[in-house]
Amino acid sequence: MSSPDLSPRRLLGRLTSWDAAIIGVLILFVIIASFTVDNFASSRNFSFLVLDLAPIALMALPMTLIIVTGEIDLSVASTLGLASAVMGAMWEGGLPIETIIPVCVLLGAVLGAVNGTFVTVFGLPSLAVTIGTLALYRGLAFVVLGDRAVAEFPESYTDLVTGRIGDTGIPLLLIPLVVLGLVFAVVLHVTPFGRSLFAIGANAEAARFSGTRVTRVKFWLYVVSGAVAALAGVLWTLRYSSARADNGTGLELAVVAAVLLGGVSIFGGRGTLWGVIAGALLLTSLQNALRLADVSNEALSVVTGLLLIVSVLAPNLASNSHAALRRRRRPDPPPPASPNPDPAPSPTPAVRSS
Repeated sequence: MSSPDLSPRRLLGRLTSWDAAIIGVLILFVIIASFTVDNFASSRNFSFLVLDLAPIALMALPMTLIIVTGEIDLSVASTLGLASAVMGAMWEGGLPIETIIPVCVLLGAVLGAVNGTFVTVFGLPSLAVTIGTLALYRGLAFVVLGDRAVAEFPESYTDLVTGRIGDTGIPLLLIPLVVLGLVFAVVLHVTPFGRSLFAIGANAEAARFSGTRVTRVKFWLYVVSGAVAALAGVLWTLRYSSARADNGTGLELAVVAAVLLGGVSIFGGRGTLWGVIAGALLLTSLQNALRLADVSNEALSVVTGLLLIVSVLAPNLASNSHAALRRRRRPDPPPPASPNPDPAPSPTPAVRSS
């Protein structure tokens, strides 16, 4: 096994990378907000922050893998809403919650498979496909439940989502979030499957010629994305104890912003899951601090949109700047030697005067 490269140049590159910068900005923001925003550093607010983070972070995990391959899934929030609507309709129909939850997750997997089929089998662009299913799945949610709200879910399940670990103030929901984050991080950064995702994003044709089943990989990524989005819908419903067709509306922008803010290239082939987690934490912490400061929801949407633009522009500008600096530091090559050098002039014979 080869030892990791710990050369100064390598360490400097990691410390100056975009995801390292986002982690630094996150730490700085949390310190400043703890001293300037009332109740930001309280344990109660930490619980609310984790609950706000959960659906964004959950959907950002498979979204990271999809964007690394050069695709995107904008239907995740609508999948969340449809799963919530179906959950409410089934609970209203008298089915047990133990049956409802796996059915909703399976429904999400089917919805993801629809996206994957259109993208991989029919070769349609993922942006257009998932914009279409974004509207389709949200419309189906209103067909299932209308504008009604279904409530009174079992307290034993709602307490699992909103409860805390003893007297620590640490939400129970943080445990599955950490476990799933570690699983996705290992898959993306340690396994051959994860390396194949980067290869697909860098050059899909080259990855296909090297033996990677590009179509199958992308299809199953969409299936996982749909299942995880439906799971986020279940958690959202249990957190608020309210199933509604409009649950999670607009959340897809926050998910994409968190992934891109974490340094994942929108063109594919580059990114880390650690940066994505930091991006989701930064986005959620910023929104949480603004809510504590009584900032309106409209202003929060403006902030999310600005962060989305920054997350697309800034990494590319930084990458171009680094490339320009490397070219500037590279010494100019010596001029090529002339293939037929001029012969040295022969000495002129002295002229004897008569």
